[in-house]
Amino acid sequence: MTTLPSISVGIATIGSRPELLRTSVQSILDQDYPGSIEVIVSYDHVEIDPLDDLIIPEHRSLVTVTNTHPRGLTGGRNTCIDAASGELMGFCDDDDYWFNNKISAQVALWQAHPEAVAISSGMTVRSGGQDIVRLAPERATFDDFLLSRITEIHPSAMLYRREDLLEGGLIGPVDEDLPAGYGEDHDLLLRATRFGDVLSVQESLILVLWDRPSYFAGKWDSMTGGLTYMLQKFPEFERSPKGLARIAGQIAFAHAAQGNRKDAFAYARSAISRDPKQLRAWAALPVAAGIIPPATLLKAVQKTGRGL
Repeated sequence: MTTLPSISVGIATIGSRPELLRTSVQSILDQDYPGSIEVIVSYDHVEIDPLDDLIIPEHRSLVTVTNTHPRGLTGGRNTCIDAASGELMGFCDDDDYWFNNKISAQVALWQAHPEAVAISSGMTVRSGGQDIVRLAPERATFDDFLLSRITEIHPSAMLYRREDLLEGGLIGPVDEDLPAGYGEDHDLLLRATRFGDVLSVQESLILVLWDRPSYFAGKWDSMTGGLTYMLQKFPEFERSPKGLARIAGQIAFAHAAQGNRKDAFAYARSAISRDPKQLRAWAALPVAAGIIPPATLLKAVQKTGRGL
């Protein structure tokens, strides 16, 4: 990576946040990076907004396409990968924002460490009218991602080599078999770090709006399906008791919220036997027993700026 690589950025959208989408796209087009950047916006089987009111600077391009893969985020991102021409591939949620030095800082780090499989950065979380900076670890390995999803490494911060994300590539495309696409970002990071580490620029380079409800909020069946699939797909979780307990605890809570008491108690026991301090598993117990509604505990967790 001795010369400036071309950059492609994919945004998968359902078109429901047109103003935020425009802000997101413009923040990418306005990067201070001197190399070429193309933005591909994939519309998920809805009418395409051409975004022709945006200002497109020199060495920038904007493409709007229809998702040609299965509906959802995974298909939308794979459509962007298919349509991209850049050497490096990034993604951005349609309501996130890139600070103008993001790509320059990340490419500089990658040029200094060409052995990295992907590059991330810190982020600024906007929640409750406050901006909170969260820095990602300088280096994250496969075992790190077994232990934790590492929420500071956000999908909108990532840069990959596009060739690695193609069918048959080192990592492969986003997994469209994940139930409801739940956990697709964690799955991609696990597959990537089998071949190298993720390095992160030690400053905030993106803005993430945390006040909006999660797409998966209350979709407990999607959580149980996606997380169970992940445990089956990555048997290496067995070598990370705390990491396995974390996911088992999440599954336990989701089953509890659905009223699946037997499954909730089984996953909670499995989690606690591996990590007695696994709070998600303990939280699942009173929910499964009908003592506390799941929404009460979720509100308490959301105030910390973290998910379940």
